[in-house]
This record gives sequence, C-alpha cells and structure tokens, in this order.
Amino acid sequence: MSFPFQITPQDDDERFMLEALREAWKAFRDDEVPVGAVIVKQGRIIARGHNQVEMLRDATAHAEMLCMTSAAAAIEDWRLTECTLYCTIEPCSMCAGATLLSRVPQLVWGAPDLRHGANGSWTDLFEKQHPMHTVNVKSGVLSEYASQLMRDFFQLQRDKKRAGHVE
Repeated sequence: MSFPFQITPQDDDERFMLEALREAWKAFRDDEVPVGAVIVKQGRIIARGHNQVEMLRDATAHAEMLCMTSAAAAIEDWRLTECTLYCTIEPCSMCAGATLLSRVPQLVWGAPDLRHGANGSWTDLFEKQHPMHTVNVKSGVLSEYASQLMRDFFQLQRDKKRAGHVE
C-alpha cells in the first residue's frame, strides 16, 4: 500500500505535518492506530515517531512520546527548547504532559481527539499558564487527512471484527 494522499504543502507547517502523516501511515500499515509525529529544530526534522502500542505492548508507546525520546537522544538533551512538535492528532494528556516537561515551545497538531485530546477536546492541559514555560499551539493543520486516516483505520478494524479476523 502506498501513501494515500496527494498533498502540496502551502507552508512549513503543512510540509512538516505531511511528514507526520507519513509516519501515521506507517502505523496504519502496521495495524496500529495511525498517529504520527515529527520534531523539527532549525527547519530540519531531527526525530520521527509513529504509534507502536500494539507492537511494543506498551500503552505509552505513542507517536509523540517515541518522537520526543528520539529527539532528546539526537540533541543529547531532554530539554527540547528550540523544537517544534508536529503530531497528526491532538495529544492525549500523557503526551501533552511530556510536551510540557520536555519544554517544547511549539506544538502543531492536525485533527482533534474527542476521546483523549488534551488541548480542549476532552480536557486542556495548555489552558493554564505553566510556571516554567509556554507552549504555543496551532491546531487544525491538514486535519482532514489525519481524520481520514483515523476513520479508514477504525472502519477497517470494524470490518475485520465482523469478518471474524480479530487477532
């Protein structure tokens, strides 16, 4: 299966979100919830991640968490103070908390997550001023594509279940 979207980015946020969508597509192909993330520093991607919860049998193996860990290793510092985190879906409370703790100053996400989203859909960890630093958030970037991947993935899961192909 090849990447399902033809997207011409209009700006840097869309260009990097497209890369996060490519990561989400990897998760989709691996039968994981299709969430992808990239971290950018000085205009360059320094880390990539996609959900690996099922493969690793680890509820914390979210795209954002794996991406932040990889970025910290790449720059040899847990403080991601000059980085932007791009993720295809609104971060959950765990990933939002890790974003704050890692001191990521910029967060860009695609589609809302009504069940777990921690930037207003379910709760909002960014609404209150943090005592140490601020995370500037931009949402809705290429959201229709992130939403489509999620819809297609969960429809496929329902179809498999109906057909008796549950692992």
